[in-house]
Amino acid sequence: MKTIRIGTRTQIAVGVGVVLLAGLYSAGATAGDEHDRGHESVKHVLLISFDGLHEQDVARCVGSNACPNLALLAKSGTTYTNAHTPGLSDSFPGLAALVTGGSPKSAGLFYDVSYDRTLYAPSDTSCTGKQGWNVVFDETTGIDGENGGALTHLDGGGAFNPQAIPHALLNGVCTPVYPHNYVKTNTIFEVVKHNVKGARTAWADKHAWGYDWLNGPSGKGVDDLSRTEINSIDPATNTNYTDVYTHTEQFDNFHVQSLINEIDGKDSTGQSSADVPTVFGTNFQTLSVAQKATVATGGGYLDASFTPGPQVTNAIAYLDNALGRIVSELKQRNLYSSTAIIVTAKHGQSPSDHSKLVKNGDTLSKLLEANNYLDPNGNFGQNSTKSGNLNDGTGLVGTGFVQTDDVGLIWLRDQSQLPVVVKTLKDNLSCNAPGICADGPQAYVLYGPQLAGRFGDPARGRTPDIIVQPNPGVIYTSSTAKDEEHGGNAPDDSHLGLVIYVPHGHHAGRTNDERVLTTQVAPTILRLLDLEPDLLHSVTIEGTRALPEFDRERF
Repeated sequence: MKTIRIGTRTQIAVGVGVVLLAGLYSAGATAGDEHDRGHESVKHVLLISFDGLHEQDVARCVGSNACPNLALLAKSGTTYTNAHTPGLSDSFPGLAALVTGGSPKSAGLFYDVSYDRTLYAPSDTSCTGKQGWNVVFDETTGIDGENGGALTHLDGGGAFNPQAIPHALLNGVCTPVYPHNYVKTNTIFEVVKHNVKGARTAWADKHAWGYDWLNGPSGKGVDDLSRTEINSIDPATNTNYTDVYTHTEQFDNFHVQSLINEIDGKDSTGQSSADVPTVFGTNFQTLSVAQKATVATGGGYLDASFTPGPQVTNAIAYLDNALGRIVSELKQRNLYSSTAIIVTAKHGQSPSDHSKLVKNGDTLSKLLEANNYLDPNGNFGQNSTKSGNLNDGTGLVGTGFVQTDDVGLIWLRDQSQLPVVVKTLKDNLSCNAPGICADGPQAYVLYGPQLAGRFGDPARGRTPDIIVQPNPGVIYTSSTAKDEEHGGNAPDDSHLGLVIYVPHGHHAGRTNDERVLTTQVAPTILRLLDLEPDLLHSVTIEGTRALPEFDRERF
């Protein structure tokens, strides 16, 4: 495949070009011209997602020296103060943005629990029944979840739950759709493996089998995909790792150790020798869990200025310490001078301002059910299974679906009802039951050509028919266990921290306030490794540019 080198002696001789291009040379220097460029090439890229990390968290903790390790990276790199998710902020589209360069429109990932009109049930191995399946790629995607079983293994049971795998009719053949078949475009892991000689890739995330989509359509993008399940039962406590943020720290420590093992020239388990990955990384859940915890128990934030409560304060301190451990290991192994480090998040959390919190139940689903747009008794998709558990294989087919958190994604049972459903929603914008709390200036009901332009045509089967973004602060739940959520496009969901350290960069300590999207991280990673961003399908489809300072076309 074609690669592009960034500098030549002619370019370096041009005075202003030295200043403008110097920060980019790390993306493609060769041994023969390191003397001219003054540093080694980038050989490794480490991507870290501190899920829930807002830009305001970065600004506050760096400014107060509450995160000294992140502050050191920022001092040596570039901080982007105006970075945003591309329209939805669930973990799936949030991570897809970072590793495909695309929004849900091209990558096809709207939520870890979604719907596809073209798919057949897992039990329909001949693809002869009804179409339309509620796809659930979460903790129950591991075989521990089969028949609603207890999630007793950290690795999810060591295999896929066959009841979680729907089917598609492809070229006349009824074919299983694993998560890596579900994502529609390729990933940085596939591109790097195919285009960098001897490259190795690795990743660790919160669900052991649902995140198989990181492999990309080839199914082979990640050499070392650490199988860790955050919802598995910790035998020491008989609870999962999301019950309290200090327990989540223990789960995140598994990922820290995986990275350290990989930096040390081993696989993620530490059991076998392996080359240090060319692209690797992980996500952390501790901050997200602390943010969701109720304000009454010390979770979340104290005010609209993102003043952290005790749990968030401690969670940020933990994450920064974890970052310090990882960077220290890179230095010990003489890899810091050849490793670019990107710290960001899949998503933020909403609302940070507790005074805006509205929890009056899932009024959106109730309104749809009351008007028979979905089954009036809630018997649709995998909300209706024989065991009462998701992914036990008995969910209903062809029912439509609604997914709610601080957003509502609606796949109608009957798409011809779109006009009347939209009218019903618009007639019930207020928060009065069964209103949908979408009567504020930052709320909207998205459908028709505008929705298709942003997220793709619902007629193709994957895109929701309607997206309801309620007023900031609204969570479609009556749960007393959490005061914040994510998934939509509320301001606190979408405005994220983003710090990029490139070894020997000439933009040390720089702040960039241009509005950027997290989709721009993926092509930037390829630039750093001297690869063409257009090797990513989503980049080509959506025209995604590398981040400012890393996009050669800007010079």
